[in-house]
Amino acid sequence: MTDSTPPIRFTLNEKKLRESLANTPLAQWTDALINAVHARDEKLHQGLMPRWQAALDALPDIVVARIDLDHESGVTVLTDEDIAAADADASSEPYTTSESAKALEPALKELMPWRKGPYRFAHITIDTEWRSDWKWNRVYPHIKPLENRTVLDVGCGNGYHMWRMRSMGASTVLGIDPGLLFMMQFQAVQHYVNDKAVSILPLTMETLPPNMQCFDTVFSMGVLYHRKDPHAHLLELMQSIKPGGELVMETLVALGEDESELKIDERYARMKNIWTLPSVPLLARWLNDAGFTNIRCVSVDITSRLEQRTTEWMPYESLIESLDPEDLSLTVEGLPRPRRAVMIADAPS
Repeated sequence: MTDSTPPIRFTLNEKKLRESLANTPLAQWTDALINAVHARDEKLHQGLMPRWQAALDALPDIVVARIDLDHESGVTVLTDEDIAAADADASSEPYTTSESAKALEPALKELMPWRKGPYRFAHITIDTEWRSDWKWNRVYPHIKPLENRTVLDVGCGNGYHMWRMRSMGASTVLGIDPGLLFMMQFQAVQHYVNDKAVSILPLTMETLPPNMQCFDTVFSMGVLYHRKDPHAHLLELMQSIKPGGELVMETLVALGEDESELKIDERYARMKNIWTLPSVPLLARWLNDAGFTNIRCVSVDITSRLEQRTTEWMPYESLIESLDPEDLSLTVEGLPRPRRAVMIADAPS
């Protein structure tokens, strides 16, 4: 490989991470976090990295006039032209094409598929596979206020929920996810939002430094069912939360009013690496066994085809293809359709 050949490895910007974590409760963990990323070096190679990096390099330097992290259109970045156009014609589309933003769409489309969102950059709406705002709306009424809290988002994807956490006043938000495309999508958003209080690292919960106990709130949404040993995941979460902190967990659950679990053989709703789905009562006991207190289930919802679907920005198979076409209450494997519970619990003081 010559010096001009684009790298195929994700490279952590250590200087920027140090600047972001300085003067925060995570400052003392900066070296350990950097070392944890380096320890995953063999996992940080991806053949599409040159394409993704070229997309980031092609993002135009538009002049941002307003940023709304909790806008109804998603995380939203607006230029003066967009705002003026909307003000001039209330009957038009909310934001119209800005000349300075025309290079946005081709660059952002090079980072497809976009699974978590939505986002809006000037005139461009990224209609993601998941309406992640719907999940957030189910979660946030039940959690402790995030103002001035240090927050960890486990399995954060491209960081959509992290921006929502920041909009609620979180002082520091760290996300971890092994997906390298998610890293690049996050960097595309950060290119315009430019908020050093929000960072993301290509780590898993297993590779996060142990016994950090420095997060006021820890979110684990859509992760537990991917762990072959869910009990280990719960213990890892406990080790990351400071005494008296809060865990917010959203996960797939099985039907049942008793302590039962659905063992998965190979796949569930066409998803790989799904091992077992506990009922809500069993999940509550697992949390109790891990040492959590004040455990409560605040929401159980069947995943809607409007919440997870194929879009222009994620043109591949989605929820509908994972359901039995003759009986939408079942998956293609003949198992009960996905339903998700939101559990909230406290770490002992």
